[in-house]
Amino acid sequence: MIKLIVLDVDGTLTDGRLYMDDKDNCLKAFDVKDGFAIAQWIKLGGIVAIITGKTSKIVKRRKEELGIQELAQGISNKVKELNKLLNKYSLLPNEVAYIGDDINDLGIINKVGFSACPKDAAPEVVERVTYVANKNGGKGAVREIFEKLMKENNMWDEVLKRYINEN
Repeated sequence: MIKLIVLDVDGTLTDGRLYMDDKDNCLKAFDVKDGFAIAQWIKLGGIVAIITGKTSKIVKRRKEELGIQELAQGISNKVKELNKLLNKYSLLPNEVAYIGDDINDLGIINKVGFSACPKDAAPEVVERVTYVANKNGGKGAVREIFEKLMKENNMWDEVLKRYINEN
């Protein structure tokens, strides 16, 4: 059973584009549906971590908005960071899912029990993951993958009940 889902950011939670102005401000766009699914996983007791090669205040803010438990930015060795998470939460690699989109994710993809990527991921990633989403990065791929994992872990009905029975 998957207990921890680890996410990349650029190309996974976003479409990979960076919007920069002449004052060194950088903007990223996140999909609200992706955020909803992440928040539901956490409400049901799941753990979420972000491991990304870049460092961004925007990503830290998104982590805080969604209640994501772990954030590691500026990381060049994602496997080393994964090992820290495995130790911290006393998890086995087969209890972890990873969602990434580019070749710098291949090491961690090879270590986890379930791996996934957006439809527009690098071909080398698409060839190696457990599941390829029908949607692109930053356009609902993360929602699709989280929903798939919640259904496989018999959690999705709890999400539906919460909203169907809302008063």
